[in-house]
Amino acid sequence: MRDIVLISDPRVAAIPVEESGERLVDVRGRLRVDERMADPGGAFAHLRQGLVARLEEAQRRLPEGYRLLIVEGYRPPATQQQIFTEYSAELRATFPEMSPEEIVAAASRYVSPVEVAPHTAGAAVDLTLCTEDGVELDMGSPLNATPEQSEGACYTAAPGISPQARRNREVMGAALDAAGLVNYPTEWWHWSYGDRYWAMTTGAPSALYGPRAI
Repeated sequence: MRDIVLISDPRVAAIPVEESGERLVDVRGRLRVDERMADPGGAFAHLRQGLVARLEEAQRRLPEGYRLLIVEGYRPPATQQQIFTEYSAELRATFPEMSPEEIVAAASRYVSPVEVAPHTAGAAVDLTLCTEDGVELDMGSPLNATPEQSEGACYTAAPGISPQARRNREVMGAALDAAGLVNYPTEWWHWSYGDRYWAMTTGAPSALYGPRAI
């Protein structure tokens, strides 16, 4: 696998944000949405307007019979911090030899530090593919599986997954990439637009979206 820049890298945090002011919009009724990560207020189904438009474009680019399945979009900062803290604790228990800096880097393979987290800006979406009937397709690992749980199969370019899972990842990735989104390479399901990681990947001078409340 190619070298991966983690979202905890100082180069990501150094990218400025020039907030566009775009509103968060509900994707329900516009794209297919799964309820497994639903919160009582429905925040999970909200994304920045520009990202939603690009997801709709990606849906149009998919071959016949394929559908994007949105699992989680916006995430409140407190929730993001809780996930990061809990996973960091798991890593410390499993790898006591790791330094605090190594724990942060290792944790960021799966969840972003809150200060750079694209989900808190409504700029990132966790998604997969399904059929027109809503049957999820084989993507090589469960969505939201950690590197430890999946034995590395969560990495987008992971070797060892089935040819069909590889094909499904390529189909989804081609549509999303053509619509202007970027993937976080440690999570095949995580794609974003307008955040700091997107800016670093595309060479944009600044991010378009910073943290928002909903």
